[in-house]
Amino acid sequence: MKGCRALTDSFCNNWSHVRNMIVLRRQTRINNLQPMTSDSAHVLWRTLTTAPPIPNPEPEEKAPLRAIDLAKKIRQEKREEERTTKGIKPTATPLQKRVSELKQFTQQLQNVHPNVLAKHLHKTMLFQNRDVIVLNKPYGVSVKDHGGGTCITAVLPILAKMMDLKVDSELQPCLGLEKEVTGTLLLARNQEAVDNIVYLHRHNQIQRKYWAITVGVPVPSEGVIDIPLIEREIAGTQHHFKMGLSPMFRLNETGEGVSRIRAHRQAESAVTKYRVLDSRAGCSLVELEPLTGLKHQIRVHLACALGCPILGDHKYSSWTKLAPQKLPENVLGKLGLEKSKTRNLTLHLHARQMVLPGTTSQPEIRVSCPMPKYFTKALQRLNLIFPDEKEPN
Repeated sequence: MKGCRALTDSFCNNWSHVRNMIVLRRQTRINNLQPMTSDSAHVLWRTLTTAPPIPNPEPEEKAPLRAIDLAKKIRQEKREEERTTKGIKPTATPLQKRVSELKQFTQQLQNVHPNVLAKHLHKTMLFQNRDVIVLNKPYGVSVKDHGGGTCITAVLPILAKMMDLKVDSELQPCLGLEKEVTGTLLLARNQEAVDNIVYLHRHNQIQRKYWAITVGVPVPSEGVIDIPLIEREIAGTQHHFKMGLSPMFRLNETGEGVSRIRAHRQAESAVTKYRVLDSRAGCSLVELEPLTGLKHQIRVHLACALGCPILGDHKYSSWTKLAPQKLPENVLGKLGLEKSKTRNLTLHLHARQMVLPGTTSQPEIRVSCPMPKYFTKALQRLNLIFPDEKEPN
């Protein structure tokens, strides 16, 4: 009786081993397709009843850290701690550097103290006489107050004090520029000058030339765009308004000619002269001269009439939605950007030159404005050459 009890205890203690051996034997029989003999069964029974208990497997211990690996880990933690203490940022990638560069070029004067903006405008002034002043307008600064940041109109009294103008002298902006446009900004120093500028502008006697970098090459390379504009409502998930074309002609059904159609009552005349100065790799440097002064005129004529939107014009690069501008892969590569970072591109439209006609008492006024740094950097990256820098034929 005692022998049976000992045999039973031994069998229970080795149950795990029993199960493994049975499974192993069963698999072997299936593979070999041979029946178990009496001798084999006897050997298996002796093994199960006499084998010592199998201890539970212990988890493998990790290899000890080598001295050189431990030293590297300590040095890395020490460097990170020093960077955190000193405020040193980790090394940026080329893409991060490019995005940071664009932000640095364009966000310097958008939210500064009025004195800082006035000082900058005074320092970069292009021309002045007893009637007018021509400023170099920076990017991202509104001419008039639109509820966001410091505007130029608000700092004109400070600018007048810096210039030691008379107390009764009041600077007034004329022929204003959009917030995203840089370049020549005309100011009048008295009401008589304001009236004269309004008269000259109404009779198209003030010449203004703009430079723009376009995505695409206009065809033909020189011409006049005479298509009225109208403000349209764009429905959808992003409800907004845009200036759009309101043509007075349309193609005939045969496609061989055009016929005149009735103009929309709210459409206004818009005329723009243009000339391609240089083009490379699907981008162009274009000179534009608006003969009328409608809202977003140059941007709409380039994007909608010529199919060549301005680089960084996220509003008119797509008609149905508001989204970052989509650029070809070769252009992205030259600009050092990825698709997800094109929203950081600024509008590359610059008021390059202004010409006011002379009078009997004073000569013609011709003022040229240097391009902002981000504009010249884009020209260099796209290998676009200024007209004056092209090699002679």
